[in-house]
Amino acid sequence: MRFDWKAVLGVLLSILLLWWALRDVDATRVLGELRRADPWYFVAAVAVTTSGFVVRAWRWKGLLAPLRAGSAFPSRFAAVNIGFMANNVLPARVGEFARAYALSRLEPVTVSGSLGSLVVERILDGLILITLLLMALAAPTFPAGAEVAGIDLRHLMAGMGSIFLGAGVLLFAVARWSAESVRVAERLVAWLPGRGAAMVDIFEAFLDGVAVLRSPALLLKSVLWTLVLWTWMGVSYQLAFAAFGIDVDFFGALFLQTLIGLAVAVPSAPGFFGPFEAAAKVGLVGVYGVDVHRALSFAIGFHIGGFIPVTLLGLWYAWRLGLSFREVEKSEELVEEAVEREHPEVVDLRAGARRATKADGR
Repeated sequence: MRFDWKAVLGVLLSILLLWWALRDVDATRVLGELRRADPWYFVAAVAVTTSGFVVRAWRWKGLLAPLRAGSAFPSRFAAVNIGFMANNVLPARVGEFARAYALSRLEPVTVSGSLGSLVVERILDGLILITLLLMALAAPTFPAGAEVAGIDLRHLMAGMGSIFLGAGVLLFAVARWSAESVRVAERLVAWLPGRGAAMVDIFEAFLDGVAVLRSPALLLKSVLWTLVLWTWMGVSYQLAFAAFGIDVDFFGALFLQTLIGLAVAVPSAPGFFGPFEAAAKVGLVGVYGVDVHRALSFAIGFHIGGFIPVTLLGLWYAWRLGLSFREVEKSEELVEEAVEREHPEVVDLRAGARRATKADGR
């Protein structure tokens, strides 16, 4: 069996962050805050969060358009739920692979192209989240001089924004000048005897998935859908604030969802337990001065409330599609095999590498 260091690192990091979030906290007071939460606002918050997956499926249509202009909404929605379910119950963030694999089972879209579209999706998510965050930081209601670990939040988030902006510009340039990018890739891998051609072919397949960046109309549509998605998700945070009696405005909701979004991007245990609660504590307690027990009751309640519906939907869609749990668990390997079928030269690359290794060992 292959040792999965990413999964082990994620579990350890989640345990550490969960310990930090819950230390010096009275569990009975947290449970009391949970019992006092307004059920109607809470249900509304969970409903808005869950409906966000509908928006994700609509947005994916534009990102997939260069590969499959007529992709069906039910197929995209099913794949989205399967992917997020996999992230919730399995380690090492295999959900992206499960999502791409599931879509390839439902639509005539290559796995490599589907994965490329998800890379664009993540870049757009990052850019829009940082944009909304900068709006929150500029709001007159944002606490002056807020810091995280002694670092001014405005400086920290400006740095994060620069990273996402740089990645977006690089990805756009690669997609816009794809032929030139392929030639550069060919020169970069020329020192790999017998392997360069296969690597370039994989890179070209990836470029198919980011083709949306070459269409200003499709790109603008995707950006607008991303803005709608995260504004709508901000509404779910605002409703959850109301459910737990947290007096923080909508700009605070936008700030916290970005902070949590960045936190759950780090390696973690299934379901992002640990990073979610730690980020909520930093944002609500450290920045807005919310009582720690109320903040953690929000974090635990809202996290579990959003966790359950998409997990159940993902399991149901996997069952409808005939995907076994083991297939979902092994989706990364299945995706690798699918890429090999789509690009047979990858098999030749691996065979050559094995022969070279055996030769070196003689």
